[in-house]
Amino acid sequence: MVLAAGGSARLGKPKQLVLYRGRSLLRHAAEVALAGRAAATCPVIVVLGADAERLRPELAGLDVRVVVNDRWEEGLSTSVRAGLDALVSAGAPAAALFTTCDQPLVTAHLLCGMVAAYEASRPPPPIVACAYAGTVGVPALFDRSLWGELGGLRGDAGARGVIERHLAETVRVPFPDAALDVDGAGDARRVEAEE
Repeated sequence: MVLAAGGSARLGKPKQLVLYRGRSLLRHAAEVALAGRAAATCPVIVVLGADAERLRPELAGLDVRVVVNDRWEEGLSTSVRAGLDALVSAGAPAAALFTTCDQPLVTAHLLCGMVAAYEASRPPPPIVACAYAGTVGVPALFDRSLWGELGGLRGDAGARGVIERHLAETVRVPFPDAALDVDGAGDARRVEAEE
């Protein structure tokens, strides 16, 4: 699931349209998610919100399901819920892997490794998350047993609180490159310089 509904207030323009290696961050993230999914039958859900109709063409031709979160201004939690609702209606897989469009260095190899780490453990861990810059966060995979907890998030709370509550059981995947997160103009310039 690619979370891409935010209004990019700090950047002043849709971060989803910032170019990275000739593609928008939104298209890049969707392509990485498609390449990193566990099987061709796994749905890739992209949650849009702000500027949804302007952003939708960036996903043209991709085998993704677009979900528009009309409540995006209420915070990240609404996008998490919108994505989970879409997953449930698509058949509720065993786990959901959340990624964002503003971490351009996330790779399909990383996502495949996270799924493999989840599948290799018996019983499966509740969370597989990336470790970077002294934190543990997204991309992160959540077992279905935690979807109720994720659905209970409110406001601008993302999954970090859920990860912190289950940190002792979380499988950490080192990925220092996840620290590059496009939030401000300097981040955007750095990413666009990769052209």
